[in-house]
Amino acid sequence: MKLVFAGTPEVAVPALDALLAAGRHEVAAVVTRPDAPAGRGRRLVASPVAERAEEAGIEVLKPVRPRDPEFLERLREIAPDCCPVVAYGALLPRVALDVPARGWVNLHFSLLPAWRGAAPVQHAVMAGDEITGASTFLIEEGLDSGPVYGTVTETIRPTDTSGDLLTRLAFAGAGLLAATMDGIEDGALKAVPQPADGVTLAPKITVEDARIDWAAPALRVDRVVRGCTPAPGAWTAFRGERLKLIQVVPVPDRTDLAPGRLAVGKNNVHVGTGSYAVELLWVQAQGKKPMRAADWARGVRIADGETLGA
Repeated sequence: MKLVFAGTPEVAVPALDALLAAGRHEVAAVVTRPDAPAGRGRRLVASPVAERAEEAGIEVLKPVRPRDPEFLERLREIAPDCCPVVAYGALLPRVALDVPARGWVNLHFSLLPAWRGAAPVQHAVMAGDEITGASTFLIEEGLDSGPVYGTVTETIRPTDTSGDLLTRLAFAGAGLLAATMDGIEDGALKAVPQPADGVTLAPKITVEDARIDWAAPALRVDRVVRGCTPAPGAWTAFRGERLKLIQVVPVPDRTDLAPGRLAVGKNNVHVGTGSYAVELLWVQAQGKKPMRAADWARGVRIADGETLGA
């Protein structure tokens, strides 16, 4: 088949690589988000997918909006049979969905209909799910509601961050997407409608969502920290500034600390929650680099009775 691949961030690159390595289908072009400012100099930088496509000598399309007439005209000229999608980052209008004969097929990082939306991996970790996965489905105008071609499953490990899990799913999902393209071409795959039961939503995680509630149980605190790592980053307030929490670990045998109360030992920093304490392992103070929590605590000279989250 002739394909036009749509994707933007680093997590989409393994899928593009898998399609190119298989060599069965022609990747005629790539659609990605426009160059965006990055770094201290805020200079415009191409997306990871754009960079990979350029390395491979593939035409790159960067419409501001997928309904832009120039983009739609070029898409029709290419006349793709199918458009595989991984984390493209923009809603596709009906006028674009109608161009490829076999539609746009999305690789979504959940077991649909669970966790429809922009942040399925983060929500799965924060909810304490034990199993997740990836699904390929035919894009409709609804939110991740189209019929499913195939799935792969992945165990969520007790210490997984969303970054850890997403990395594994990106590679497992890449193989699934390539196999889905083969099955569509062969006629061996038929998309199956999603069940009406089991629908959960995974909207984008906001900065406020990533703020730690120290009155919550320790397991919830741990899940929020892991689910928000690396982005947007879990945080709490300390002396009127944000303190980013990179890694914590529950301490079930310590129940003497009130929620948010700090206790500094020789080589550890404990914080009370709504159940038992958690130990801060890695933190990042505002304007500073990540550091071990014990080193941070020595540097700021925490007073007896100080708390986080005030």
